[in-house]
Amino acid sequence: MARAHLDKRPGDVAAMFDAIAGRYDLLNDILSAGQVRLWRRAVARITAAGLSERVLDLAAGTGTSSLTFTATGADCVACDFSLGMLRAGRSRLAPEGVRGGGQPPRNQGGSGGDRPPGRLSFVAGDALRLPFADGAFDAVTISFGLRNVASPGAALAEMRRVTRPGGRLVVCEFSTITIAPVDKLYRRYLLNILPAIARRTARSPDAYEYLAESITDWPAQRELAGLIEAAGWSAVRWRDLSLGAVAVHVARRS
Repeated sequence: MARAHLDKRPGDVAAMFDAIAGRYDLLNDILSAGQVRLWRRAVARITAAGLSERVLDLAAGTGTSSLTFTATGADCVACDFSLGMLRAGRSRLAPEGVRGGGQPPRNQGGSGGDRPPGRLSFVAGDALRLPFADGAFDAVTISFGLRNVASPGAALAEMRRVTRPGGRLVVCEFSTITIAPVDKLYRRYLLNILPAIARRTARSPDAYEYLAESITDWPAQRELAGLIEAAGWSAVRWRDLSLGAVAVHVARRS
């Protein structure tokens, strides 16, 4: 398996996530002390996906994050290059009504205070070569996945391609805590305590060592904003969550 400081070969990273797919959501809850649920809701509020809008949720894994968009009436494509994650999501969410296919869902009508849930699709795809037409989506989101892409800048440009003019980008990613002593303790947790917990609870603890390293190697808020701007997005800004342990960057396609 490739480590965080080596090339992030798509096959290696996909295999890593395949191996942890079955318990991925549970371990996210445990290792984040439940904070992941708050971060997910914050992303949904910031994205503000409305009735009949089309959302692409990249690095969606099992699709848990995608449900926050369909709950507000938007149609969402959960896209990931880990087939194991997608299979786990389809199996778990099948009773709620999902569908497959490679095209973004059609708009649904509807109005009023009680919004009907949008439709959820699972699609296998690489962030560097998205299987969607230009301008196909009103919003593109990626949560905790951009740092696992071999070329984040190229992925951001590809996200821009599939977003309509005036559409929006929302990137939720681990970042740098704004209080230096707290950030030092947090990084100690990532590199020492988190892998120790994973060794006791996860079937593939090496995957969590990789994840910890990838978080500590990731650029801080302002540097990531510059990377987003360099990919052609405009009106880039960010909001810190959990003292900056996580940051949500937003941008527009002009």
